[in-house]
Amino acid sequence: MRQLKMQVQRQLKRNLEQANTHFNKTFTPPTVSYAVRGVKAGVAYLQRNEIRFNPVLLAENGQSFIQQVVPHELAHALVYQQFGRVQPHGKEWKMMMEQVFGVPAETYHCFDTQNVVGKQFAYQCGCQTHLLSLRRHNAIVRDGRRYLCKQCKQILTSKDNL
Repeated sequence: MRQLKMQVQRQLKRNLEQANTHFNKTFTPPTVSYAVRGVKAGVAYLQRNEIRFNPVLLAENGQSFIQQVVPHELAHALVYQQFGRVQPHGKEWKMMMEQVFGVPAETYHCFDTQNVVGKQFAYQCGCQTHLLSLRRHNAIVRDGRRYLCKQCKQILTSKDNL
C-alpha cells in the first residue's frame, strides 16, 4: 500500500505541474487522505482544498485507479481554485481533464465494488425488488422514512430481509 500511495503522490505532482504550466500559475497542492469508504473512489472537498481516496479500491485497482481517479479528484480541486464554484463535471472540469491532463473526462468509475459495498436490505414495490443500503434501511426503521419506486411510484416495503 505504501508504494501505491507514493504512486498517487507522483501522479498528483505530475498533474499539478501540467496545470501550473497550462495556466502559468502555481496552484496550491491539496492535502490528501485515504478516508473514503463505500463505493466512492474519491471525494474532493473544495473549500478545504482536500482530496480523499478509497484505500480498498486503490489497493484492488492500482494503476487504473491512479490514472483515472487521481486526476479526476485533483481536477475538481484545481477547477475550484481557478474558476470558483462551477458545475462539478461541467465544461471547466472537462477541459482540465482532457486538455490539461490529457485523460478522458469520465464521471464514474467502473471498478468492482463487491468488497466495499455494505450490507443490503431487500424491499419490494409493485414491480420489482430493490436493494437498499444500511443507511436507508435504518431511516425506514428508526425514522419512519418512506421511499418510492421511481417506476411504479409505490412505497417500498420490507421483504423478509437477506
